[in-house]
Amino acid sequence: MTDFRDHFQRLYSTNPDPWRVASDWYECRKRQLLLASLPHRRYERGFEAGCGNGQTSRILATRCNALHAADFSTHAIEHARRLLRDHAISNVTLHVLSLPWQWPALSFDLIVVSETAYYLDDAGVTGLLQRCRQSLRRGGHLLFCHWRGAFEDRRQDTDALHQRVTDQQWVTPVLSHEETFRLDVWQRKDTLE
Repeated sequence: MTDFRDHFQRLYSTNPDPWRVASDWYECRKRQLLLASLPHRRYERGFEAGCGNGQTSRILATRCNALHAADFSTHAIEHARRLLRDHAISNVTLHVLSLPWQWPALSFDLIVVSETAYYLDDAGVTGLLQRCRQSLRRGGHLLFCHWRGAFEDRRQDTDALHQRVTDQQWVTPVLSHEETFRLDVWQRKDTLE
């Protein structure tokens, strides 16, 4: 994973928005669909794993009393901090963490993983799912959103990745939306079998 960390550090050090997340219509529309797909109007505490420059954090903050957002790129976190400050958003706590190996020691009723899990190898995905299971409260929601197209750095196929979550015994599917990206929401079961 060191190569990926270095890659993203370099990207964010030279460009605060390497994928045009703030301005690209695809990205803006996807964020709005992500927000509209959340089953609850309000969440007590959310977590965004892989927040990048904070564009999704900015809108998730409108639906969470408290939001924790993490990225391993210190440059991305600096950009996110600046964005949130410029929008006077004070309910977001930013973390520099090497996900999924590092994770906040908190429980959440919402976890969002968007455009990040397909960079992980199989062991990383296993670790991510374990962390989600450990920290997602019963009845809480897990949302994954990933582009389905091919690209060089991809380690996981989007559909197979999302199916791997669906196959987990501790969640129940709530919503699935498929087009050039796939967005799925699952709910943590109240009782585990």
